[in-house]
Amino acid sequence: MIKEIQETTKYLKEKGFKNPEIGIILGTGLGQLLDEIKIEIEVSYNHIPHFPTATVEFHKGKLIFGELEGKKVMVMQGRFHMYEGYTMQDLTFPVRIMHQLGIKKLLVSNASGSVNLKFKKGELMLIDDHINLLGDSPLAFKGVSQMGERFVDMSAPYDAEMNKTFETIAKKERITLHKGVYAALLGPQLETRAEYRMLQVLGADAVGMSTVPEIIVANHLKLPVSAISVITDEGDPDNLKPVNIEEIIAMAEKAEPNMIKLFKEVIKSV
Repeated sequence: MIKEIQETTKYLKEKGFKNPEIGIILGTGLGQLLDEIKIEIEVSYNHIPHFPTATVEFHKGKLIFGELEGKKVMVMQGRFHMYEGYTMQDLTFPVRIMHQLGIKKLLVSNASGSVNLKFKKGELMLIDDHINLLGDSPLAFKGVSQMGERFVDMSAPYDAEMNKTFETIAKKERITLHKGVYAALLGPQLETRAEYRMLQVLGADAVGMSTVPEIIVANHLKLPVSAISVITDEGDPDNLKPVNIEEIIAMAEKAEPNMIKLFKEVIKSV
């Protein structure tokens, strides 16, 4: 993997991806942030050496470099998931590349379903902690100790300073920003009533199929990271409605302006 990281980094530097300060990963239905960025370079994933390719139809699959709020940013428009058949190492490879290129902070977003029934569709949740139910780890491979400490501390995986900034800005802008625990499941099927009940017992507030691997690798790299979940559906096990993916994407797009406002203000302040 070290050789692949070197080759991919070299390719992107030659393309002009130089000295990015902040990395951003955009989740399902969350692409409007790009309208706010002064884009300098964009490269499709399938043109980048050793990069996975997004196979989900609503994930665009581009790496973008530009300026936002006076900072150089590097944005993943579309991410990868285990349910696409990728390994944990595949889907966290871009985080290692962004770090190698020089980012100092990482911001992550996702669309998720609420497990805490106080959290409603269209609201945002700042992730304070997570539960990894994916059945794997992006650090579980031979040679990981050559790239950082094998036994990574996860007592506080989300950056306290950035999280506090998110909360301060949300209060100032009167944006509803819950704080809670995100559970990651493999998917791609949605959760059953019994699974939602299990997640409630475990203490999860929201559930999705991403984010946790990227957070683990960010901690492996000692890269400060924060993440926001956009609540797109509600998982009430006693009143569970069939889930429509198009509706989830539409809800993500509707709620995204508040997330964009928070991201921009945090980027301005870091």
